[in-house]
Amino acid sequence: MAKQNVSNAFVAASWIALGAGMVGFITGLARAEMELNEKGYYFTILLYGLFAVVSLQKAVRDKMENIKVTDIYYGICWFATISSIVLLIIGLWNATILPSEKGFYAFAFLLAIFGAIAVQKNTRDNMMED
Repeated sequence: MAKQNVSNAFVAASWIALGAGMVGFITGLARAEMELNEKGYYFTILLYGLFAVVSLQKAVRDKMENIKVTDIYYGICWFATISSIVLLIIGLWNATILPSEKGFYAFAFLLAIFGAIAVQKNTRDNMMED
C-alpha cells in the first residue's frame, strides 16, 4: 500500500473531536438530573460505540489492504456499530429530558465516534510511515 501522509492539523482535529465528544457527553451525564442507572446506560453506550467504530474502521481498512478478516468479525463490527447508535436513539427517544438535551447527547456521541474513527485511521496511517 502507498505511503499515507497525515497532516498534523488533521491529527489534531481528530483528537480534538474525540476529546470534545467524549468530555462533552460525560460532562453532560455528570451534570444531568437522572438516575444513576440511566447515566450508566448512556456511559456504556458511549464506550460500546467507541469500541465498535474503532473495530469497524480496522476491519474495513484490513479488507482494503487485503489482510484477511473473517466474515463473522466483519459482521459483528457492523452490528456493534449500528446497534450502539440504535440503542442511543432508543434511550434518548424514551428519556424524560428536554429535547435540547437529547440533541446534545446525540451530537456529542456522533462527534466522539467520528473522532474515534479518524484517530484510528491516523494511527494506522502513521504506522505505515514507520
